[in-house]
Amino acid sequence: MAIARGATIGAKQSSVTVAPAKRDTRLDVLRGLALITIFINHVPGQIFENLTTKNFGFSDAAEAFVLISGIAVGLAYGTRFEPSAWLQTAVKATKRAFTLYLAHMITTFMTLALFLTGAWVFHRPGLLCEINILAVLTNLKAGIPSLVLLGHQIGYNNILPMYGALMLMVPVILLLNAASPLLALAVSGTVWLFAGTYEIAPHNMLIEGYWFLNPLSWQFLFTIGIVGMMHVRRGGKLPQHPVLFAAAAAYVALSFAWVVGQLWSFGIALAALGLPPVLTGFDKTFLSLPRLLHVLALTYLVINIPAISRLLRRSADNPLTILGRHSLNIFVAGTILAMVGQVVLYINNHDRIVGPVFVVIGIAIQFAYAYHLERKRKLETGGRDRLPNRTLVPVPVRVDRSRDRR
Repeated sequence: MAIARGATIGAKQSSVTVAPAKRDTRLDVLRGLALITIFINHVPGQIFENLTTKNFGFSDAAEAFVLISGIAVGLAYGTRFEPSAWLQTAVKATKRAFTLYLAHMITTFMTLALFLTGAWVFHRPGLLCEINILAVLTNLKAGIPSLVLLGHQIGYNNILPMYGALMLMVPVILLLNAASPLLALAVSGTVWLFAGTYEIAPHNMLIEGYWFLNPLSWQFLFTIGIVGMMHVRRGGKLPQHPVLFAAAAAYVALSFAWVVGQLWSFGIALAALGLPPVLTGFDKTFLSLPRLLHVLALTYLVINIPAISRLLRRSADNPLTILGRHSLNIFVAGTILAMVGQVVLYINNHDRIVGPVFVVIGIAIQFAYAYHLERKRKLETGGRDRLPNRTLVPVPVRVDRSRDRR
């Protein structure tokens, strides 16, 4: 709905008409694609896994998911954030983090139940040695509390704990951004660098090592998404220059050649520079610089290539849009389905036909579930779309001079 507002300029009046803010579906589409990719990667050992983004560059769907989440948080929290309302924002972010925690508990204990059932019914005890399950079963007294306290994470069930930790950081990120976007990026980047250099991360309780996805490292990518989105919403523009575009394209091409050509031996040459591994390695736990730069370069190209932008802008009832709109529910469902898939493939000795067939069926089930959630949402809202109007670009403003001509 257009909003007309009169303003006195000298002795004349003019009205400013703000064009309606439509929900930008590109975020939903990208989130939907990321969810499908994560599901495919979480059912390892089938041919579709060879076609996902991790095989063609340094980063994968996890980096895309976190960056998109940061952008979404910038839209949901940042546009109305005021330092005086910091406590309310903190409460809201904490509630969201708790929701993510509950979702993680659901996927974790469903995974345990699925692998235990598979091992018992099909007489395949080897299933209990998969994805860090055995450490829990051999010490239930410490294992169950470790799961509940996030001190032990079952394999392929480690994105939500990291994301929940990032949500707890949102109030601080927004407060720093309110003072200065550059300050927010500088503080976040410093934390990322120190965490990677000195391996500062939440420790596991049952086994050696750290969380697979260290929130102190991944918060930098998350913060970039928040700060960038809020900058655009305030009317700013992301830097556009032929040199930047060429650099981004060259880096993406280099990453493609590196991964496809299996040129990992060149990593030894990078390590010989004597720099910290976080700057020269390809570690996912601490989000090494090559991975970080790759997802940012890809994002820069997507933003600056109009054809890609148009391709991603789908209708509100497009299947990918609907899938991405219900991202948390679909992520939980996709994780559980992926765990079923791992059990099925293990039982069938990673049959070359069973795996791809299961993946196709699993994706179809997620789309069906998304449509169910969408129908339910529309019934609850009486057929009216109450989704917030959100855009990835500044809302266009046009000045109506018709009154001046009267």
